[in-house]
Amino acid sequence: MLAAAQAASTAPLLWAQLLGTARRAMATSLLHVPPPQGLLRPLAVPERLLLGPGPSNVPPRIQAAGGRQLLGHMHPEVLQVMDEIKAGIQYAFQTQNRLTLAISGSGHCAMEAALFNLLEPGDTVLVAINGIWGQRAADIARRLGANVYELLKPPGKYFTPQDIEQGLVQHKPLVLFITHGESSTGVLQPLEGLGELCHRHGCLLLVDAVASLGGAPIFMDQQEIDVLYSGSQKVLNAPPGSAPISFSERAREKLLKRKTKPLSFYLDMGWLANYWGCDGEPRRYHHTAPINSFFSLREGLAILAELGLERSWEQHRANCTQLCQGLLDLGLELFVKEEKARLPTITTVRVPEGYNWKDITAFLMDNHGVEIAGGLGPTAGKVLRIGLMGCNSTGANVDRVLRALQDALNRCHRSRL
Repeated sequence: MLAAAQAASTAPLLWAQLLGTARRAMATSLLHVPPPQGLLRPLAVPERLLLGPGPSNVPPRIQAAGGRQLLGHMHPEVLQVMDEIKAGIQYAFQTQNRLTLAISGSGHCAMEAALFNLLEPGDTVLVAINGIWGQRAADIARRLGANVYELLKPPGKYFTPQDIEQGLVQHKPLVLFITHGESSTGVLQPLEGLGELCHRHGCLLLVDAVASLGGAPIFMDQQEIDVLYSGSQKVLNAPPGSAPISFSERAREKLLKRKTKPLSFYLDMGWLANYWGCDGEPRRYHHTAPINSFFSLREGLAILAELGLERSWEQHRANCTQLCQGLLDLGLELFVKEEKARLPTITTVRVPEGYNWKDITAFLMDNHGVEIAGGLGPTAGKVLRIGLMGCNSTGANVDRVLRALQDALNRCHRSRL
């Protein structure tokens, strides 16, 4: 009797176990794609010194900010962080523009945001091209249905006010696009007088400062720049994914007078201005922002503010000068001949004769844990690009990359052809 009672009491448990096993087997049999083996292993990321054109290394303080627990994208604490980011961008850009914010995307996304909002089909835009970023801007503007005219300079050269005025007189554009820090060629574009020149000809000035912000002087209001944008992953040392941008009152009036809506809802500056508290109206949901990217960007801007713009500019200038002299001492040829035209954040040097640039960059990565890059766009295969940005712009890093290059030149195979 007792044994029968025990068997009866355990039967439902056994049945439940059997049923669970059967259901798991049935569920497994429905899956035709197994769990990826790579995802079943721990994440492995090597330590490297990133001295290419970007991204740059992220210091511990910014890493810690990005690793904080999430908050909701409409929580008051997040909106406060956004307000602090806006103030930080205004400082970094040297502007008081109220339409100042960070795009939820990379610097390339900010380029699209600027062009998508400024241009309508049939608008005329003049694009100054001396590297890949002018080429990209022209491509985007054509996709928007704009009338695109190109002002061309060879890679390694910059535009003079006379070059710009000639293009303005000839083409009568509504917008001029120009790159302040051309990371594909290592050129720093002088901006003095260009804003006043554009306004005299009824044109807005749009400037790409992704590679130069914090590393070279720029004064948005004083230089009469109408739209300025940058990125988070260069001098600001934050992960890529958020991009500072600002619009002057002239540019904002152009947005308000549009006959058509911007082609991108995600990049519609009317919606973004409201979410960022730039229009004086109650904030409304537009998109789920990358909260932790904002935390990181906030800290990057805070570090820049604590250091001070002028100290940052001088730090980048001095380390670039040290690097250039070291490269010359190695017998290498700088791509940008004029010292004043060299971008302090990214230095370009010609690939030495007889060497393959891929061999040199791979050697530095494999043997020294240092990243430098080859050329991009019009400089592909012609130059090496060395970046010194933010916390990576130090004399110690200059010495380290010069030692690594010396080692590469001694040990990499050199063709005798």
